[in-house]
Amino acid sequence: MQAQEKAYLLKSLRIIFVMGGPGCGKGTQCENMAAKYGFCHVGLGELLREEANQATVRGQQIRDIMLKGLLVPTGVILDMVSDNMLSRPESKGFLIDGFPRELNQAKEFERIVGRSPNIVIVFDCSTETMIHRVLLRGQKGHREDDAEDIVRQRLETHYTLCEPILAFYQQKNLLRNVGVHMGLDSVFPSDKWEQSLI
Repeated sequence: MQAQEKAYLLKSLRIIFVMGGPGCGKGTQCENMAAKYGFCHVGLGELLREEANQATVRGQQIRDIMLKGLLVPTGVILDMVSDNMLSRPESKGFLIDGFPRELNQAKEFERIVGRSPNIVIVFDCSTETMIHRVLLRGQKGHREDDAEDIVRQRLETHYTLCEPILAFYQQKNLLRNVGVHMGLDSVFPSDKWEQSLI
C-alpha cells in the first residue's frame, strides 16, 4: 500500500493515544475499553515483543534495544503501528497504548497522517507503584525486560522523553489525565474515559 493511501485511510479513523509509564495499567484498561466500545487495542509494547521474538535481523535489533531499556527507532515504530491499524479497517477506532514514546514520534505521526489523534489519555501513577507492578508481572510472565534494573532504566527514559510530548498535546488541548494510584479497579469505568471514547 502506498504511503498516500495509508495516510488517507488512517485520517478517517478515530485514534486515541494512551500514555503512561511501564506498569501503570495501560494495556489492561485499553482491553477493557476496547471490548466495551468496539475499538481495537494496539499495544505497542506487545507489537515490539512479538517482533523481537522473530528470527529476523530487525527482530534481533529490536530485542537488543529493548534489553537495554532504550527506544526503538521512530520509523520502525510508525510502520508497525500503521500496518496493525490498517489490517483491521472494520474497527470503530483505535486505542494505541505506549505511543508516542518521544516527541519526534508524535510529530512524525501527524506529518504522515495529516492530523493529531482525537484525544490523548495519560495514566498518572507513582514510580514505586509502577516498579512494584512490573516486577510482579515479570515473576509471572518471565519477561526479560521486566528485570528491576531494566525497569528503572525504562522509567528514566520515559520521564525524560514524556514531558515534551505532554506539553505538545497540552497546547492542542488534547490531554486527559487519569489517576491510577488507587488501583486499576477504580479506573474502569471512568467518566474521563467515557467522554473520550463516545
